[in-house]
Amino acid sequence: MYEITHHGAKDGVTGSCHELLIDEHHSLLVDCGLFQGAETSQNGAHHEQLAIEFDISNAQALVVTHVHIDHVGRLPYLLAAGFVGPILCSKPSAKLLPLVIEDALKVGVTRNRGIIEACLMRLQDQLVALDYQQWFDLPLPDSKQSCRIKLSPAGHILGSAYVTVRLKETAKDKPWDVIFSGDLGAPYAPLLAAPKSPYKADQLVLESTYGDRNHEDRHHRRQRLKASMEKALADGGVVLIPAFSIGRTQELLYEIESIIYDHPKQAISHTATGQILTWQDLDIIVDSPLASQFTEVYRALKPYWDKEAIRRVKQGRHPLSFEQLTTIDSHELHEQTVAYLAQQKRPAIVIAASGMCAGGRIVNYLKALLGDERNDVIFVGYQAQGTPGRDLLTYHDKADGYVMLDGEHCEIKAQIWQIGGYSAHAGQQDLINFAKRMRKPPNTIHLVHGESHAKQALREAFARQLPETTVLF
Repeated sequence: MYEITHHGAKDGVTGSCHELLIDEHHSLLVDCGLFQGAETSQNGAHHEQLAIEFDISNAQALVVTHVHIDHVGRLPYLLAAGFVGPILCSKPSAKLLPLVIEDALKVGVTRNRGIIEACLMRLQDQLVALDYQQWFDLPLPDSKQSCRIKLSPAGHILGSAYVTVRLKETAKDKPWDVIFSGDLGAPYAPLLAAPKSPYKADQLVLESTYGDRNHEDRHHRRQRLKASMEKALADGGVVLIPAFSIGRTQELLYEIESIIYDHPKQAISHTATGQILTWQDLDIIVDSPLASQFTEVYRALKPYWDKEAIRRVKQGRHPLSFEQLTTIDSHELHEQTVAYLAQQKRPAIVIAASGMCAGGRIVNYLKALLGDERNDVIFVGYQAQGTPGRDLLTYHDKADGYVMLDGEHCEIKAQIWQIGGYSAHAGQQDLINFAKRMRKPPNTIHLVHGESHAKQALREAFARQLPETTVLF
């Protein structure tokens, strides 16, 4: 069994970074993500201490499973620390990664255009874009080992992949496969096909974000989203949906377009006035320049969509663009929109980053609208410990519940909801099925990317369903 060192996401869900030790002088990095909230690495790295705190002298390559910030946010610091190896990712991720890194540099490092361009040029020089299921032979100078790497669709966001690392010491040896799951998508997620299990895994490094629960099915989660849209029309409130700029935002647009298309004659009576309102009276607002850029890339990468989404396009529908959709780019227009919604009491759905409310434009909406009980906040993704999103979920139903936003004490009068089915992460049984459906299930599973209670629950479930597999965390 090969040793794996975790430089992040071992005891939490952010800061993903794993190092596979191939031999004494060669290793492979998988992801290099940003910490969020209260989470840290074992060596003390956290969301304000981003310098690479581990030795990278043996790292031969970095594999990026997907471009969410908690998986790639420390990449500029890795380059600054002297990493010169290839950066492997899928072809869709190669289109998205420069956008993510540029935004991360602007927000967290510098707005100096020269520094940003220099970092992006280095990134492009080292980037190696792979087709799914294409083997890449990683050179290991002066090593007896051979190392091959393959990416397979993970169904989490566009371009996401799980990684097969195939190791052999001699030509006569049986190959030893180490699988890194990255983040696995839930079945029946919008736009993307569900991941298919590999033939085998000798070692499986498996995420466990929702290792303690299963998600709502697609019908029920869509019904809950539709109910929130109807409520906004009925009481003139605003539904705020904090969401990642990439992945979650596009999935929500896809589902909202579906609801409007499937119920074209929907009519709701306004509670206060009795006025009959339709979907045309409901503004759908995406307030995120980055999300708008990502959505354009999503549209350009239709060949990577699932069959259902492609079928809709052939029908003449536009799953990521519809009549009521408004995108907000400039900061000035953002401020005007926040003020307008707070004053006019107009029904609207606002999708904005960040998904955990730890920054971004969603914070201004929350400060302006949390104090009105007609408004709603819907969480569709995981909320890490120490983030305002987790605080909203924890304290919204407490007497005098409040949350601190930008140092301000904000009373929570809006209703707070969580729709688990819209998580882009697999649920407990989905994670187990990923391992069970291998022709040769894993000898050993290393659980990462989850809180302790989620990992414990998942290990207990594995003990019942795959009793011969050793599960570690």
